[in-house]
Amino acid sequence: MPKITALDVLDIRFPTSRELDGSDAMNPDPDYSAAYVVLRTDDGPEGHGLAFTIGRGNDVQAAAIKALAPHVVGKDVPETAKALAELYFELIGDSQIRWLGPEKGVAHMAIGAVVNAAWDLAARRAGLPVWRFLAQMSPEEIVSLVDFRYLSDALTPDDALQILRKIEHGKAERVETIARDGYPAYTTSPGWLGYSDEKLAGLARQALADGFDMIKLKVGGSLDDDVRRMKLAREVVGEEIRVAVDANQRWDVDTAIRWMRELAPYNPYWIEEPTSPDDVLAHRAIADALAPIKVATGEHVQNRVVFKQMLQAGALDVLQLDACRVAGVNENIAILLLAKKFEVPVCPHAGGVGLCELVRHLSFFDYVAVSGEVGERVIEWVDHLHEHFLDPAVVERGRYLAPTEPGFSAQLKDETLSDYVYPEGPVWTALEAEND
Repeated sequence: MPKITALDVLDIRFPTSRELDGSDAMNPDPDYSAAYVVLRTDDGPEGHGLAFTIGRGNDVQAAAIKALAPHVVGKDVPETAKALAELYFELIGDSQIRWLGPEKGVAHMAIGAVVNAAWDLAARRAGLPVWRFLAQMSPEEIVSLVDFRYLSDALTPDDALQILRKIEHGKAERVETIARDGYPAYTTSPGWLGYSDEKLAGLARQALADGFDMIKLKVGGSLDDDVRRMKLAREVVGEEIRVAVDANQRWDVDTAIRWMRELAPYNPYWIEEPTSPDDVLAHRAIADALAPIKVATGEHVQNRVVFKQMLQAGALDVLQLDACRVAGVNENIAILLLAKKFEVPVCPHAGGVGLCELVRHLSFFDYVAVSGEVGERVIEWVDHLHEHFLDPAVVERGRYLAPTEPGFSAQLKDETLSDYVYPEGPVWTALEAEND
């Protein structure tokens, strides 16, 4: 049986703050970064994964991933649902690492990076993209991947089996459909808070030309600015295009309600992350006050338990899971099942470094094997940094194309790893010399 021989981690950062790409009300100057992990083996392909950060602290995230090496190095290469479940449960079951969370924050994201790398490795060995690798599993195998601890008051293994068995019929046809037609996308590229009105308008026009029927704007810096920018966006895209807004956790409850009522005349489709991602009751209060404007959240929701509470409380209308925030594919399967149980659409968070590449696999799998529908579902698209990946996400005519290469699409090019490693890579040494 082939073995995992090493777990390597690199601190990879991109100087996106120089152009204010990714800027929002809470994160004005992000340098998109990846704590990047490679599982090396003594036979066959490697496994690649990452945790996404926005600059400082990426070294801390990388150190947390390295701390998990004893759970992985020397072990058999996982190839089956059983092996992937065993690895996941071993990683989340380390009580001393768990103490640093539990099941949240840097330690939990580190587990996610390693788990995702293991899925990349297993799918590569199977010769399939992760979404197809998952979709071919039986309902029983999929349920075996999930930790139902703390979920049983909302979702039991029997509930999950019923969801998955109910949709077994027609799975092959859905694989063909989604592979042919792709998956709907929306774009955040026009809406970064640091962009000028001229840049916003130009990128919004480009989004229409590219076939998107939904865009998103960042809000929360200045109410006057947000009203002006929202009005401008509506003038450019018209009334038929959905325009969502995203406050990135900027507000308290009363501020969120007051601010959004000022934007309401411009018909915002949803308000994303209006307040703390941990505050279930605040989201419920905002949702009640602002309906029919939808409340969306999830990119910073730390685990399946908080998602469960959000759904039980009716605190969100749109669930935005993230491929790298929780403990990888296994926990995201739990979140997809919860969303289906409560009939809430999943519209994943993407962008960053590699998030578009990874999360498309989860949405394609959701359509094929969990929800069986697209409906209001869309995946976020941000046109940054895809050129650094060997299997980059591609959007055409406003739709994600299906990944076809084996694995989880997380592998960065060798030249990117050498150029952008922090702080010694030539991109960063040149910037340091420029600033001296």
